[in-house]
Amino acid sequence: MKQIYKKYNSFLGLRLKKKYNTNDFLNKLKLILSDKKNLVNLNQYNTKILDYIKKDLFASGTKGRLKFGLSPNVVKEIQSINVNEIPKYLIHRYRYEIYPQLRISDDFPPYLQIEPTSICNYRCVFCYQTDNKFNKRSTGYMGHMKLATFKMLIDQAEGNIEFISLASRGEPLLCPDFKKMLAYTRDKFFNLKINTNASLLDEEMSYAILESGVKTLVFSADAADSALYSKLRVNGKLEKIVTNIKKFQEIRTKNYPNSKIITRVSGVKVNNQQNLDNMEKYWGDFVDQVAFVNYVPWENVYQSKYSGIQTPCSDLWRRMFVWWDGKVNPCDVDYKSKLSVGDIKNSNISELWKSDAYNKLRQQHESKLRSNASPCNRCVVV
Repeated sequence: MKQIYKKYNSFLGLRLKKKYNTNDFLNKLKLILSDKKNLVNLNQYNTKILDYIKKDLFASGTKGRLKFGLSPNVVKEIQSINVNEIPKYLIHRYRYEIYPQLRISDDFPPYLQIEPTSICNYRCVFCYQTDNKFNKRSTGYMGHMKLATFKMLIDQAEGNIEFISLASRGEPLLCPDFKKMLAYTRDKFFNLKINTNASLLDEEMSYAILESGVKTLVFSADAADSALYSKLRVNGKLEKIVTNIKKFQEIRTKNYPNSKIITRVSGVKVNNQQNLDNMEKYWGDFVDQVAFVNYVPWENVYQSKYSGIQTPCSDLWRRMFVWWDGKVNPCDVDYKSKLSVGDIKNSNISELWKSDAYNKLRQQHESKLRSNASPCNRCVVV
């Protein structure tokens, strides 16, 4: 059996520039969640979830249930939002972290991952963009999302999903309409995240990101020296990335001093040459956080050996992926959409999340029949 990749705990290491006192933070949070002014407009369903959260954070938890906790990056996110929005944020965070482990799904996915484009200018050694049967336009997998499709998705998600990521198989900044997409999402979600290699992060794009209210901006970089960076992120130049990120931070400091955007350099740990201490020393002055995530053999799951893993994949209860062409997929390891559950142009987010196709796949995993689903039977994510 292969090594298991736990999607709900993917950080191999995380360093924060600004530390916090756990007890002080929890005491302040307890006061916020005790103030009735912050609890208005919570329905019975959400009030019940909040009760679980308070028991887990401030008491001994709820017997027989998984305990909800606050990781350092979550604390940072909480500190970046308005006080009256914190209860709602925690409810959505609970759905994201606990529901998938309990295999609970309701009307909407806790997390929506939207792909502005599947095209990428890099060929990272650990990525499916190295698959020549995928990365060429002639294969049919390459393209940019239409702005109308994107707006339709945002309209459906607003008020129902709070965790949105604008990235998946490609480099989002390559999408011609990306700045218009950012403008349309402005201040609509608690956690709007972008993952980018930062190669196209010019001044105009920096302003667009800072204007939009993006909450988390992740720069994908895996090394603290040029040679290793170029070896892992083929076509990339470390010096250019550093220049772009420095310029972004200058614009942020000078023109958006009240911005609460969280910046993070996040790398994929693929070999022993990579070191988190070195990463922190190199990147720590430019960003708020430095992290490594565990490596998963994304580059071609279809040719991997059978994993022998029967543990259900938690992402079936956590995320929905919408590709540039509207195709909806339950995961991005399956980058060729063998498991596609439908098309957003034919059904809405909620209908697809609760669809027979999605539920059939969930039932297969729960019934220890993961081996009957491809490429789940070759994947190591749980």
